Amino acid sequence: MRILVTGGAGFIGSEFVRAQLGADPSAEITVLDKLTYSGVEANLDPVREHPGYRFVRADICDEQAVDAAVAGHDVLVHFAAESHVDRSIEGAGPFVQTNVVGTQVLLDAARRHGVGRFVHVSTDEVYGSITEGSWTEDWPLAPNSPYSASKASSDLLALAYHRTHGMDVVVTRCSNNYGHHQFPEKVVPLFTTNLLDGRKVPLYGEGGNVRDWLHVSDHCRGIDLVMRGGRPGRVYNIGGGTEITNKELTGLLLEAAGAGWEMVEHVQDRKGHDLRYSLDITRIREELGYEPQVSFADGLADTIAWYRDNRAWWEPLKARAALA
Repeated sequence: MRILVTGGAGFIGSEFVRAQLGADPSAEITVLDKLTYSGVEANLDPVREHPGYRFVRADICDEQAVDAAVAGHDVLVHFAAESHVDRSIEGAGPFVQTNVVGTQVLLDAARRHGVGRFVHVSTDEVYGSITEGSWTEDWPLAPNSPYSASKASSDLLALAYHRTHGMDVVVTRCSNNYGHHQFPEKVVPLFTTNLLDGRKVPLYGEGGNVRDWLHVSDHCRGIDLVMRGGRPGRVYNIGGGTEITNKELTGLLLEAAGAGWEMVEHVQDRKGHDLRYSLDITRIREELGYEPQVSFADGLADTIAWYRDNRAWWEPLKARAALA
């Protein structure tokens, strides 16, 4: 099976590539990545010598480059996206271009070349916010940020290609990911690296927003199950099963760093900040046998240790992006 992975130099995409090539000496994977600010080609160093690995630097909106890259592949796993909510609030243009137009370019190329399966990786944020209970895959989409709106648009586009053209498309929607190699603009690596440097952490409002946390390796395990056994035209939620408030998460990170609440700076809340996310994962559990395997306590401890031991990876990224 020849797999094309878009966004394979990013946080989740690189974990998927490392896992696939690490598990199968005969696997063949082409990574297509533009290497924007959050794409780090060094994330793929562990598999660079694998005989089935190939890297193509290109923009998913570049029709010619995408057409050439897609040819000859059996499966396309689409991670590439602009994904930071705060950046989408500052300017939505790149999100619409990459997440919507880029997905359309990939779908058209996959259709032309007869790609056997198109796995579209999305987010629980397309559902909006939920006060109680959990979202099933049939829940109406109600995105509240330009980022989540662009992802909802790309979800619907992918599913429309299944209905219109009969393409084998499956969509996954994940909860909040955490783990090693996550770009340090997201809350866990940002707070962790700030505390390692003795700097304060910026907590939105009072920190009452609730998120379900999913270790990146569990997410990629779920994607693999969907890629191999998901039903065409279906959406699959992939969750981690640990719901905590941002304030509770901050407390755990402070404790791990040996710091107190004086290291927290309360900042103005994000515009349109969703209060709570919660995924029902019954479908992927019953159809494909998925269960999250990494406990949040172990996963968070391992993540903190990784950032403590890998300053050479994250310090240049924070400096380049001027993150604090």
